[in-house]
Amino acid sequence: MRLFWFCFREEIAKFLTDYARAAKALNPEHITVMNGCCAVFATLSIVLCDPGDGYLIPAPYYGGINSKTWLYGGIQPVHVPLSSEVTDEEGHPFQLTVEKLEAALQSAKKQGIRVRALILINPHNPLGDIYPAQLLKECLEFAHRYELHVIMDEIYMLSVYDDTTFTSVLSLDCLPNPERTHFMWGFSKDFGMSGIRVGVLYTRNHEIRKAVNQLAVFHSCPGPVQHVLSQFLRDRDWLDNVFFPTNKKRLKEAQNILVDGLADVGIPVLKSSGGLYVWADFRKFLKSQTFEAELELWQKLLDKKLLISPGKAFYCYEPGWFRLVFSDSVDKIYLCIQRLEQMLHSYAAEPVTNNTSSTADDLCNPEKDASGKPSNTRGKDVSQLKNILVY
Repeated sequence: MRLFWFCFREEIAKFLTDYARAAKALNPEHITVMNGCCAVFATLSIVLCDPGDGYLIPAPYYGGINSKTWLYGGIQPVHVPLSSEVTDEEGHPFQLTVEKLEAALQSAKKQGIRVRALILINPHNPLGDIYPAQLLKECLEFAHRYELHVIMDEIYMLSVYDDTTFTSVLSLDCLPNPERTHFMWGFSKDFGMSGIRVGVLYTRNHEIRKAVNQLAVFHSCPGPVQHVLSQFLRDRDWLDNVFFPTNKKRLKEAQNILVDGLADVGIPVLKSSGGLYVWADFRKFLKSQTFEAELELWQKLLDKKLLISPGKAFYCYEPGWFRLVFSDSVDKIYLCIQRLEQMLHSYAAEPVTNNTSSTADDLCNPEKDASGKPSNTRGKDVSQLKNILVY
């Protein structure tokens, strides 16, 4: 088992060195393998933080992170709210800036929350946004100034299309604080292996790695899986000439079909170049600009067998945004568009009502953390629709 474990880490180190364009060869000894990135979040959070501590995270974001960081250590999110409004200082909707990080950090301090880390998802989920190299460096410098750990979740690292340049944190020549910079990646997204639970943590910090490894024994990856994936990663000819070109081509084609279909229905989406989804603006279809109305619409979508995630699930601060996944067969994407058009047409003809389904009611209640305290998710209504760039 130990032989499998080290050989697998060697193959991962070689793979990430090449495909993340690492500044220097990765050391296999700095790698910890667990049964999924959820396990990495859970173990890393308790090692880095004490109960009640917080971590900065731009919102919207993948909501599953909350339960994982709470699992062992009771760590709470400190949202960095992103807006669809475009200002003179911001070139596109939902843009992250160091000023927003600073504001969220100072607000947390006033509330008595000790912030210990910054979590960045790149490419972003659910926005599909890719952080430019300069912004990434600015965020790392910000974290260094306040002695924050940085957790870089790059699980969609190789699901990037168009001519967009993706910059992995591993590719940066000089990190402000290498001992506080921790990289995450897994097989589930880029290789379409959601059922093969394998998450990777790369950190140069010996003490953190030592502590994480004590918990990793409860989140181990089976030896046979390690062996099969090691063979998989060695086949560079197939990866470079068959899998990655074919996968990116199919993802881009699927995205185009979905985006064009949504445009025909009157739904704009945020321009994106990474991930397996689009961030779509359904605000004009809401009965009112509230999260209650968003979840009423979401329930109607479910009734028509359309599994589309509402913005509230991603802690979005504006009601009416939904995430649609396009990594599926073309016929299912066309079926989705057809059902969506029919549903929205009939929904628009319904009279406005204040009633929502029981499911929507449950989700509309203010979220509480495991201690029973309300989270810092915003629930206020948005009175004005804002102009956004459309794709």
